[in-house]
Amino acid sequence: MDHPIPKGTIIFSTVGRSNYGFDIFSLQLQLQPQTQQPTTLGPEHRLTDGISLNFNAQFLDDNQTIVFVSERTGSPRFYLTRPGLSSPKSLPFVPSSLFHDRPVVNNDRVYFISAHEDPGRLFKSWSALYSTRIDELDLARLTPLGSVDYSPAISQSGKFIAVASYGSRSWGGEFHELNTDIVVFPESDPDNRVTVCERGGWPTWFGDSVIYFHRQADDGWLSIFRVEIPENLKLSGPPNTATRVTPPGLHCFTPAAMHDGKRLAVATRRRGKNFRHVEIFDIESETFHPVTETLNPNLHHYNPFVSPGSKFIGYHRFRGTGSTQGESTIPNLNPVLSPIKPIKMLRINASFPSFSPNGDFVAFNPNFDTNSGVKVFKSNGSKRWTLLKGRTAFYNAWSPTEKHVIYTSVGPIFQSAKATVQIARIKFDPSDLNGDGGDVKCDVKILTKEETGNNAFPSCSPDGKSIVFRSGRSGFKNLYIVDAVNGEFVDGGLRRLTEGPWIDTMPSWSPKGDLIAFSSNRHNPDDVATFGIYVVKPDGSDLRRIHVAGSEGSDDVVSERLNHVCFSEDGEWLLFTANLGGVTAEPVSWPNQFQPYGDLYVVRLDGSGLRRLTCNAYENGTPAWYTGGEELDLERLCLRSEDDDEDELRGEFEEPLWISCDI
Repeated sequence: MDHPIPKGTIIFSTVGRSNYGFDIFSLQLQLQPQTQQPTTLGPEHRLTDGISLNFNAQFLDDNQTIVFVSERTGSPRFYLTRPGLSSPKSLPFVPSSLFHDRPVVNNDRVYFISAHEDPGRLFKSWSALYSTRIDELDLARLTPLGSVDYSPAISQSGKFIAVASYGSRSWGGEFHELNTDIVVFPESDPDNRVTVCERGGWPTWFGDSVIYFHRQADDGWLSIFRVEIPENLKLSGPPNTATRVTPPGLHCFTPAAMHDGKRLAVATRRRGKNFRHVEIFDIESETFHPVTETLNPNLHHYNPFVSPGSKFIGYHRFRGTGSTQGESTIPNLNPVLSPIKPIKMLRINASFPSFSPNGDFVAFNPNFDTNSGVKVFKSNGSKRWTLLKGRTAFYNAWSPTEKHVIYTSVGPIFQSAKATVQIARIKFDPSDLNGDGGDVKCDVKILTKEETGNNAFPSCSPDGKSIVFRSGRSGFKNLYIVDAVNGEFVDGGLRRLTEGPWIDTMPSWSPKGDLIAFSSNRHNPDDVATFGIYVVKPDGSDLRRIHVAGSEGSDDVVSERLNHVCFSEDGEWLLFTANLGGVTAEPVSWPNQFQPYGDLYVVRLDGSGLRRLTCNAYENGTPAWYTGGEELDLERLCLRSEDDDEDELRGEFEEPLWISCDI
């Protein structure tokens, strides 16, 4: 059967993304006459305009002209700016790419990472190195087909390029330290690739003969290493042995070499410190000189870069709040570029969204905040109301037949099967959502018994009569169906749908009512991190697996994590989050993402037609697909009005939790 292209409006969340508010900043450097030690001359100078996210910049000269990445158009693209330029100039980008990163300019060409070409294999990153003219798109791929490259750096003469390369290997599932190698090739002959050192990331050149990079040392500390580049890239034996440059006792990463070869700008994370800061490391004296801690002690500073003559040092950080700093509020909704034209995509500043039956409202939980309850806003992004206040609530399902009923889970849903979590029915007066926002009086009815353990992830049948949910009442997390009004407190109000010593979770009822999709590790119950997609009829019959990542028994299904599944309006497509595209950028260079491989995909019910919808360095998840019949107008949804209810940018995000100083 030939299925039409999927369509509709998809809304989803991204861990931490809405609070970042990054801008590029610089400081002037000067050497002290007596000691020749660097000192910084403040104050900071903001090089970008405070719009959207701006990050991963490089200086083009010692006049603070930079190229950088910005997400202002709904996906990362490249821009150029200099002091005195009123607005940044857009540089060439790949129109079909959802991800651009790490631009470097040399000889009027931009070298960059893009993820627009499908490698043809699952569990493999799409990231590869390309170049184009700086004034028009003239695309050349420098990474061999089938290989994966990250973090390019160009030698001082422009003769050589270094990358952190995964090569042609399939991704092994790691992200604390990517198993990349330092690979070098001549700019004029990109096929002549030489692995100069195994294990390493984020290369930076001194001249044409020395590369510094980061990797995790044997003692557990992320440290900077150095490797000599053989003349004419001819290795007589195995890859060179690297020399450790920075000492143990602190983490050092994302280095940028200064022009004299004696100093490095690095990001550090020290014992007793909660924030990442930029420091200058003197290689000869093995001493550190703080740069950012005295200026902004309570902000993270990322990915330092140095001007060609080492006159300026730059980095990106949270820009702070206030009108003088540019955008200081977060819209409830942001449009995001979609690779499938009939699908419109929105990023929500929250989690677990659910559309009302006619699409006028969205219920959500505010970013996994404890006791944040359930809130609702208009689907044009304005006006917001609180329905359930002061309680821990996760995951929402709006009744398809009632404008005034929302189902949610109350309690710690990610804890054990025995933890007390209950399915709640929230009923309110829909006319209260015509006001100016605020608290809405509602009736909360618990549908599950307190002693039955962890009951979560409700999904409503299209007739509004039943709820399917995950419960730990048997000691294992399986699926049950309960009466949508009276719960399990009436005879026949509850029945079991699945059974077994595994995890069945995150169910979704199809709009036709004929199927329930869910995630499960039943094909590998001993692995609590591997999940596939299954469907079952509401009467428990015809349970089958949707083989997204390969056929049954295939070796390709070693690491699949497919979750948050839901249906398209016609019931022929499934939307879900997955790790099928590996890691797009080096995770150590970003704020914490619990699963930086998380992206959205769609697939047909028969497992064919797999398409990727998002591609970035974030964790994307908790999607909802509007299935109300009438197609929602994205332009209408994203209208901004004077009474828009928005949150203030807070800059509250964590370092990667695996960068521990307790070693």
